[in-house]
Amino acid sequence: MSIEVKDLHFRYGGVVALDGVTMSLGQGAVGLLGPNGAGKSTLLRILLGFLAPGRGEGRVLGYDIRREQAMIRRSVGYMPESDCFIAGMDAVTFTAYFGELSGMPRREAMKRAHEVLFYVGLGESRYRLLDTYSAGMKQRLKLAQALVHDPRILFLDEPTSSLDPTGRAEVLDLIRDIASHKSIQVILSSHILDDIESICASVVILDKGKVAAEGRMEDLRAIRYSLYEVRVKGDGAAFRRALESRGCRVDVTEDRLIKVYMPEGSDRMDLFRAAVQTGVQLRAFVKSRTSLEDLFAGVVGAD
Repeated sequence: MSIEVKDLHFRYGGVVALDGVTMSLGQGAVGLLGPNGAGKSTLLRILLGFLAPGRGEGRVLGYDIRREQAMIRRSVGYMPESDCFIAGMDAVTFTAYFGELSGMPRREAMKRAHEVLFYVGLGESRYRLLDTYSAGMKQRLKLAQALVHDPRILFLDEPTSSLDPTGRAEVLDLIRDIASHKSIQVILSSHILDDIESICASVVILDKGKVAAEGRMEDLRAIRYSLYEVRVKGDGAAFRRALESRGCRVDVTEDRLIKVYMPEGSDRMDLFRAAVQTGVQLRAFVKSRTSLEDLFAGVVGAD
């Protein structure tokens, strides 16, 4: 496994950020999901060696997260959510500087900086000052500095935040190419579920500092719950309460489509029993293929 952690705990004063996180990540693109405050950023900082856990242990590429932080940072790339630019620098100097910080000789770092800037689509503007870059160009530059030293793992924290649709598509195409055609594992932390679903085969969902779900998305969809989409005539609120009393999670969309998340082992006949109990008529009943949004809602209980 490229990343293994066991029983990670971390507090910010009296606030619990991680509460016994245990997970093992192999190769391939992995999505890291969770609502605000779930512990995603804290987990990334611990994996990068920026924070030491209060309790627990872990390894990244075989390096101990407590004792070998410098080796971890030489072996991984990190694209932060916040800007990390140095005023007055041009793009190629900036990218080469990050290569040197990762331990590359200066000449090699400069050569590699030119290569990765062309790769991310900034070759023609690599001598421009960073202050003149657009939001989309800055995001691609952050990706370039994370790639300059040929990392084995690439940590991406909200890589498409604040981008317009065109810029978002361009960055996603680059990440997809890295995940599919480079010998680099991608760990993608994002609140945009469509981004993760389009790139990642596996997902880790954090909720309140704990791992709520982990594994291949197809497997999680299959074993965690079944999703049914229902339309009814009658007292929809009573029907919803009857289903919830049977352990189902129920959401209603703006067009009154009722989405019923039935936990593993439930009997779909409970839908019909609830209809009889509340006197509603079922006008539509479809077992749906779940999306990542449905998986997230079913596991975390977030709308």
